[in-house]
Amino acid sequence: MEHLTAFFQEFALASTLALGLQVVLTVGVILRVVLTRHPPGSSFAWILLTLALPYIGFLLYVMIGEKPIGRWRAFKMKKAARHWNQVLSERPCNAHLLQRHAEHAGLLRLAQHLGHIPSSDGSKLELISQTDRVFMLMINDIAQARHNIDMEFYIWNVGGLVDTLSETLIQAAERGVRCRILVDAIGSREFLSSDWPHRFKEAGIHLSVALPVRFLSFGKGRADLRLHRKTVVIDDRIGYTGSLNMIDPAYFKKEANLGQWVDAMARVEGSAVSDLKLVIEYDWALQPDDEGRMPEMLDISPTPAVGSACVTVVPSGPSSMADANLRLIIEAVNNAKRRVLITTPYFVPGEALVMALQNAAIRGVDVRLCVPEANDSVFVRWASRRYFEGLMACGVHIMLFQDGLLHTKAITIDDELAIFGTVNMDNRSMHLNFEMMLLVFDNDFVSSLVALQEHYESRSLCVNPTTWHGRSFGSRLREGLCYLLSPLL
Repeated sequence: MEHLTAFFQEFALASTLALGLQVVLTVGVILRVVLTRHPPGSSFAWILLTLALPYIGFLLYVMIGEKPIGRWRAFKMKKAARHWNQVLSERPCNAHLLQRHAEHAGLLRLAQHLGHIPSSDGSKLELISQTDRVFMLMINDIAQARHNIDMEFYIWNVGGLVDTLSETLIQAAERGVRCRILVDAIGSREFLSSDWPHRFKEAGIHLSVALPVRFLSFGKGRADLRLHRKTVVIDDRIGYTGSLNMIDPAYFKKEANLGQWVDAMARVEGSAVSDLKLVIEYDWALQPDDEGRMPEMLDISPTPAVGSACVTVVPSGPSSMADANLRLIIEAVNNAKRRVLITTPYFVPGEALVMALQNAAIRGVDVRLCVPEANDSVFVRWASRRYFEGLMACGVHIMLFQDGLLHTKAITIDDELAIFGTVNMDNRSMHLNFEMMLLVFDNDFVSSLVALQEHYESRSLCVNPTTWHGRSFGSRLREGLCYLLSPLL
């Protein structure tokens, strides 16, 4: 009997301590959320999560609740920014571009301010929508490289065309071409556990891992900051960027039964290539094993003009101006007069962008949104659908792509300008990831992109507002629950 009494006393004490700890953690997180500048929706989501699951909410908030980049990384960024500014201070004035595109001069100024890179003319862009052709061109350019090859990707997978390209890289390194590859620690984890990193090292290819996750090293910044760029620069004269990771769609995530991933890339020549290279050098300067490479930014020479496209390279990340991508996209939508075409795989936009799209549709702009019917993120799939009814009520047309996972990220405005690159319309791309956008004024490129977006629409089902309004209670409930957590996605 005494043993039983002692057990209950110990249990009561442990329960009291656990309850006290739970209250302390919950109150601590709520106070921190209230005192820290979060968007209202994000603040509400964190408070709701912490009240429902105090311990999990506390751990998640410590790891990913705020936007710190860490003291060490902040120091590296500040040092790299000095070299960045020195390079750009020597760039010629581009006032003539503001005059040439006077109708969009405000947007150009905003893009330059947000990305800290001046607009340039003298570029040639080719839009490539077939993955096989992207790899064919890239492999051919690598095979002809003479001096240097720089590549950075969120996902570097293995198998199929990727292995063929990797073999071509090894051959380039063996003939004396300097090759550097920067991959994200999370997105490329399968590749990093394969034998390819060892083969690259043996061939003399410099491979580095960006943003490694150290869950116990809280001083190094939040754990889910990711390098989401997909950029290639070859011999400082040819560049690639867009939505395609280093994957072969015939092999990538086949077990998910989503169909093949559908992407698009831009092959770039001319002035904008040096801007792509500048961003790559900046990313390398943040690597812990590349302290001595910061001065290489100063060695970037302007790429000779090829073509006449006006391009503004807009890199973004957690260290850049708050909401840089969101600001630029909203400004572009607000400036639209006739048509806005949006293609994105992940649509969890937030209220500010939703209102901009609604306002555009109300004032008579033809606003069309094309997203994939299938999605590799269940939460994003349901959360995105929570926005559909309000958008359609204002006249926005929504199309669900049926032929695979549409992964292209593109916006065209009035058939005159394009926003193209790696940016999704979700919280991560808008606020957290290291991303890359191109703001392009070029008739040929914009026309090609509009044609591609219309092709996507032809392979999509248009959502009927009446039918959508009558969807089941279960669907509405799933959408609502995921919507509450959407600021955390």
